[in-house]
Amino acid sequence: MRISPSLLRRGPAVAAAALPFALAAGPVSAASGISVSTSGSTVSVTTSACGRINGSWGTASLLDSRQTSFAHGRQVALSGTAAAQSAAWSSVTPGTYTVIVLCSNNDTAGTQTVIVAPAPSPSPTRAVPAATASPSRGVLGGVGGAVRDYGTVTLVAGGALAGSGVIAAVWFLRRRAKPYRF
Repeated sequence: MRISPSLLRRGPAVAAAALPFALAAGPVSAASGISVSTSGSTVSVTTSACGRINGSWGTASLLDSRQTSFAHGRQVALSGTAAAQSAAWSSVTPGTYTVIVLCSNNDTAGTQTVIVAPAPSPSPTRAVPAATASPSRGVLGGVGGAVRDYGTVTLVAGGALAGSGVIAAVWFLRRRAKPYRF
């Protein structure tokens, strides 16, 4: 395949012309402007898109699937610094929610959907009769030596033995192939 010289001359010019448009578009993941996370029944949102106006950063709202507008959700005022603002809701029931952040200049910083998972239920315990004679930990089939921590010295010594075995095997096979070598 031959590349024409005119294409080689125009390539950098085309790339230089397209660069401002690519930089203006910005990364795709930054379109939301907010970061939402859950921990148990607590939902929190963080953003750096809002500016402080009249002492307020803005508000964040948590909407469930039945609520359709910002005013109907559980609203919390944003708090923080110029670098990052945040809000949190506690005791949120399991379900799917939409988080909307509205800055104090009435610009939407972003919206994001979050799923709050139900808390894991404790497993039922069974009472064991006291007269039953059984091993304390069972058979432990397949676990092998992984149950015990041997320490650094033991692992280094084992690694050295395995390495010397590999070296000895290579030396033996090379010597067998050409007996005049040492």
